[in-house]
Amino acid sequence: MWSEDVILMILNGVKETLYMTLASTILGYVFGLPMGICLAVSDKDGLKPNAVLYKILDLISNIVRSIPFLILLILVIPLTRLLVGQSYGSSATIVPLVVAAVPFIARMVESSAKEVDEGVIEAAKAMGAGNFTIITRVLLVEARTSLITGATIAIGTILGYSAMAGTVGGGGLGDIAIRYGYYRYQSEIMIVTVVLLVILVQIFQSAGMKAASVLDKRK
Repeated sequence: MWSEDVILMILNGVKETLYMTLASTILGYVFGLPMGICLAVSDKDGLKPNAVLYKILDLISNIVRSIPFLILLILVIPLTRLLVGQSYGSSATIVPLVVAAVPFIARMVESSAKEVDEGVIEAAKAMGAGNFTIITRVLLVEARTSLITGATIAIGTILGYSAMAGTVGGGGLGDIAIRYGYYRYQSEIMIVTVVLLVILVQIFQSAGMKAASVLDKRK
């Protein structure tokens, strides 16, 4: 069973899983970070309250997060085909992963921004800092530890989603586990893929928590 081809297949599965996870996390933050900041700023106690903007972003976030990822995979197939040209494979899986990740990341960014001491924000205002300066040099800087912790949680969640995408030919370790472990009853391959997924999550978790600890000013 453990031929060179099988080993190469699993190694390629690890590479595809890392590719999907990291690319989706980066793109998720490209859209999710601004969305989360907008949620925090436009809230009733934010820097610039805007009930209409907050309600719109809040509704979008709640709707997308309430849809199970497997169903979301199917719903965004037309968008995936439009952007990638196909609905299967590791590159195609990035599209639904980003769609699922953006509101999740936005909520964590919003929570991190709201944890910043109001006294620090008031001090920045007293010094004449504008909203953009406060966001970039106060909110994001003061919340960096919480943001990194949130990113660690996000990357673990996205990694799990990427494995789920294997049920519809999404590529990576999840696809290998489904095709060989489930359909062909090769439980040894399934066990190896599960162990590798656990190891990847632990690596990301350890690295993220270490980075958060190093940047924590309170220590």
